[in-house]
This record gives sequence, structure tokens and C-alpha cells, in this order.
Amino acid sequence: MRILVNAQIYTLNQHKPSATALAIDDHAPQAGRILALGDEDAIMAEFGGRAEVEDMGGEVILPGLTDAHIHLRHYGLGLKYVDCSAMSKDECLQKVAERAKQTPKGDWVQGHGWNQNEWKGGFGSAAELDAAAPSHPVYLTATSLHAGWANTAALNAAGIDRETRDPPNGTIQQDEQGKPTGILLEAAMRLVSAVIPQPTHQENIAAIQTGQAELWRVGLTGVHDFDRRRSFEALQTLHARGDLKLRVLKHIPVERLDYAIGIGLHSGFGDDMLRIGSVKMFADGALGPRTAAMLEPYDGEPQNSGMLFVDREEIFEQAQIAARGGLSMTIHAIGDRANHEVLAAYAQLREFEKNEGLPNLRHRLEHAQIVHPDDFKQFSILEIIASTQPIHATSDMHMADQYWGRRAQYSYAWKTLLDYGVKLSFGSDAPVDSPNPFWGIHAAVTRQRRDGSPDNNGWYSEQKLTVEQALHGYTQGAAYAAGMEDRLGMLAPGYLADLIVIDKDPFRCNPEELQEIQASATMVGGDWVWRN
Repeated sequence: MRILVNAQIYTLNQHKPSATALAIDDHAPQAGRILALGDEDAIMAEFGGRAEVEDMGGEVILPGLTDAHIHLRHYGLGLKYVDCSAMSKDECLQKVAERAKQTPKGDWVQGHGWNQNEWKGGFGSAAELDAAAPSHPVYLTATSLHAGWANTAALNAAGIDRETRDPPNGTIQQDEQGKPTGILLEAAMRLVSAVIPQPTHQENIAAIQTGQAELWRVGLTGVHDFDRRRSFEALQTLHARGDLKLRVLKHIPVERLDYAIGIGLHSGFGDDMLRIGSVKMFADGALGPRTAAMLEPYDGEPQNSGMLFVDREEIFEQAQIAARGGLSMTIHAIGDRANHEVLAAYAQLREFEKNEGLPNLRHRLEHAQIVHPDDFKQFSILEIIASTQPIHATSDMHMADQYWGRRAQYSYAWKTLLDYGVKLSFGSDAPVDSPNPFWGIHAAVTRQRRDGSPDNNGWYSEQKLTVEQALHGYTQGAAYAAGMEDRLGMLAPGYLADLIVIDKDPFRCNPEELQEIQASATMVGGDWVWRN
């Protein structure tokens, strides 16, 4: 048995909000679960004679945090890529040139994180990458993961030229002469990614292990993973050999639905470390490349209303198959038209579940970045979880103002959703944004970027959350979305001993300091997996 004493413990359990000590069981079947919390003297009097006691030095303890939307393998692999985030185009090109000098000729140079909306002149070109890396194929994904930037060698490897047609739900950007510019949107990105040599199984395992350690350092004890089969294969290997120490809810791409149904997988299958989540679909694109499906055109682009990949009938067709097999749905929707179509499909699905005598599964809507004001109540009526990413609001606010104009008041509207009684789960969509949950909590509470912009009130300040509400999204909200709210998301007797020790009190520090909070130790299942 382990006892932690002399701590400021915030349990996030409304029946016992705080404690100064907790005891962790080490006997089956409750090993790795919390045995008791309370006053230090009382805990020591009851359990102290048979326990290992650790003095926490008055530090703050919170329940472990969960990132409810991450691309785990991509995040881990991306830690070795050229990082083009938060830099100018020239700086990005310089980084590519430096990496090319360190890379054998002919090998691929990969990177991530650029955002043309932050650059003068907009998108880059293949010619610019050619100059930076004349002897390498280069492919860089945008911060949104909905656009790619390739040089001529990469385009040639993919067989892309002026005669290549756009794939369904994708665009090969061309100049006025019809020559590919090097920019690929949505499904067109697969033309290049398909010819890049894939990491081996062992490389995927190593990448996830590297990512796992980084996530522990920022205070995460769990994730909901949206990567595909190669990620799942690596996770299973790690779990089998006891090296997976991050709780993972694994979602299934809709393209694999028939396989999942065929072998009888259902939401919740697995154990407390690795379990099946929902079936993932994409309804539209993203704000950055202006491919998110909108009810009205983007400001300044009267011919562009984005890309709707599937409508309500197509969604319902797949969703009813999933529901019969006990698999919930989780659907990417960013634009207000996409959100409207997904909610309409979910209304059909709820009626189908009722008529067929099926359970009301915990269906999710991923991102919900801009919602028509008439549709907010549908989340509540249909009991749809809004899985959102607070850090996106501050990353995207200038783009939202530029391309959505006055409609931006209905974007990243967490407070409005909460007021309708909608359950929220929070994440980062890493590597789209940083997985540091305290950056996300800072964004949710202040509606400001880390530099304090746009002003002291924050961007659309009426959507600010309290610290407790923000933490809820990374704890109970994420646990509910995973069907694990009876053992995760708070510190209480019988709950899994997943917790973090942090260097500032989030309930007492100034809001601008929330972004500075760092974990000094991370515990999963009663074991310290990382300590500073």
C-alpha cells in the first residue's frame, strides 16, 4: 500500500472536493485503485502501519488528465519531423534546408505545422521547397492536417502533373498555367503520403513510446487516439509486453467498419488500459484551407462554401450498421453546415436506436468549431458529446474573424454548449496543436493566446469557462466519453489511481499563469510513470 500525505488534493469529486492524504491499494482485485482519501491524521491512523508513506511537500495533486482527441502515432513520429509551427515561411524553408543537409540524398524530408494564414503571400510553392532541398523529396503537412506542401520530387514520386485529376473530396492546387503548385488539399494529400516509405512496426512502437513519455511530462495519463491500424497494432504490442502506461481509447476508421463488425468488436471492448471507442467519420475539411463545409460562403470568397464529404443520409447509412454492432459514432465536423448534417443524421440514428430496441450509445461530434445558433440545442436533445479542443480557439481566432466574420461569435462556443447541458470532452488534436492540457485550460478560461492577445477580455469573452469547468473537460468529460466515468476522471475510493502533481494551484493562481503550470510527477494505476 502507498499513502501520499502533506498534499493539497483537488479530487474533482463534488461529494469530497479536497483532501490532504490518499491511500492506494496494492492488493488484487483493487490494486492500483484509490482506497481512501481524507485528512492526513485519519488516513495515517487507519492505514499508516502497513503502508509506504510519501510526503508530497504540500504540492498540488489533481486527477490525471486525458486528451480526448489526439493522433498518437503521428504525434510520436512528428517529434522527429521538421517543426514549422509558429514560424514564417522563410524560417520554415530554412529549417527544411538544414534538415536536408543532414539527410542522405534521395531520402524524404518530412515536416509539420505550417499555417499559410500566418504568412505574407499565403501558400508556399513547390519551387520554394526545391530551392531549399534540391536533392530530396519534401512533404510538409499543415498545422490543420488538412493540407500538404510538396516539392517537385515529391510530386513526381506521386505521379502528379498537370494532367492529374482531383480525387474525390480533394484538390490539387494549380497555377494559372495548370501546373501543380505543390499544395494538396484534403484527399489529394493521400497521393503523396501513399508513396512515402512507411515506418516499420518497431519504429511505430518506438514513436508511441517517445510520445507517451512526452505526454506524461505535461500531465496526461490517458488519450483518445484517432490514428489508424498501424497505431492500434503498435499499441497492442506495447500493451502485451507491459510497456503501455497511458490509458488509450482507440477509435476505428469507418473504412474498417465491416471488419470490426465481422469480428464482433464493440465500443468498450478491452480493458482499462486499451479499449475500443467509436467509429470515426469525416463530414468536412478544416478552417485553415477553407474546406470546412459552411451554410454560407466564406467571407471574401463568394464561390467557396467548403467541402461536405458526406451528407446526413450517408452518415446514417454507416451509423445504423455500427449501432447494430454496438459501436458508437464519432464524426469530424467543423463548419456549421457539416455540424448541421451530422446532427440531422444523429437524430435519425436516435430514432433508429429507439425503434430497434438498441441502447442509446455515446455518440460524439468532434470539433464542433462553428455551429448555427439553431443547432446548439440539438446536442442536448440528442445527447451528443461535444468533443472539442480549447486551444484551437486561440490558434484559429484570426482566421475565424477573417473567413467567418460575424459568424465567429458562434464558434468554439463551449459556454453555450454547457448552458444547454451538453457534455464536453476536451483534447488538442495533436499534432495539430500542442497536447499540453494546461495550454488548453488557459485558452478555455481566458480566451487569449499565450502572449495575452487579443486583449484582457479575451476573444468572445462570453464563452469563457471557469477553471473547474475547463478541468472537467479533461477529466470527467473525457471519462464519460470513454464510458469510464465510474473509475476515471476524479479521485475517489474505488477509482483508478491516476493522478498528477503540479507546481501551481490552478484554483488560486492568476488566469494568465494557467499556461505555466507544469507537472512534476505523473502516476498511472498507482505507479509513478514519470517524476521530475
